Amino acid sequence: MESVIQYAKTLFGLDLSTEQIAMFSRYADELTAWNSHTNLTAIIEPQAVAIRHFLDSLSLVPYLNTDSPKKMIDVGTGAGFPGMVLAILFPHHQMTLLEATGKKIKFLDHIIGLLNLKNTYTLNQRAEDAGQMSGHRAKYDVVMARAVARLPALLEYMLPLAKMNGVCIAMKGVSAQDELTDSKVALKTLGGRFDKIETVMLPTVDEAHHLVFIQKVLQTPPDYPRKPGIPAKKPLI
Repeated sequence: MESVIQYAKTLFGLDLSTEQIAMFSRYADELTAWNSHTNLTAIIEPQAVAIRHFLDSLSLVPYLNTDSPKKMIDVGTGAGFPGMVLAILFPHHQMTLLEATGKKIKFLDHIIGLLNLKNTYTLNQRAEDAGQMSGHRAKYDVVMARAVARLPALLEYMLPLAKMNGVCIAMKGVSAQDELTDSKVALKTLGGRFDKIETVMLPTVDEAHHLVFIQKVLQTPPDYPRKPGIPAKKPLI
């Protein structure tokens, strides 16, 4: 975790507490142990885990208004990135980790219990189903997702979950601008408006990462999200 501590300070102005550092370290150890028998992530080398998972998750922090408590959801969280990392950093926010794969939910529940995270919950659902559930539709101030789907489909997963004037943050790679160009129909249909793209350069990583910010400006029509699998097969383009 030494590289995470150093770069969190120099890149994002974060002073991690001793308790947070210990929690991140234990999280990383458990990720390695579980990954030996459960396919959680293809990134397993410790330095790569520190940079590409933990530090990448922390790259959202400068763009989050973290003063007042917020409800956040991480769509397709996988092994908990970025949602679990942010939940550790901001215990006054409520974080929901949305994941369709049961074995990953089991790992996430294990970490929540191990770290005694009172602000973190798992939701074992497809994003299309979660977006139609009354307890989750239009309930979140911040909706985030990393490496889930191309943006036209991803917006159909994210925008139904966002409150009016809430923000969706899609963590993207080199294709960010092209995906945004393809998302005009999805934005208009689902009630979203493009805000900005922020570029993040991570140490030892050659390619730039991009954070695409979308604001929820209109209510998403009740027909969206469509049934599971449809947004990916027939994206709004």
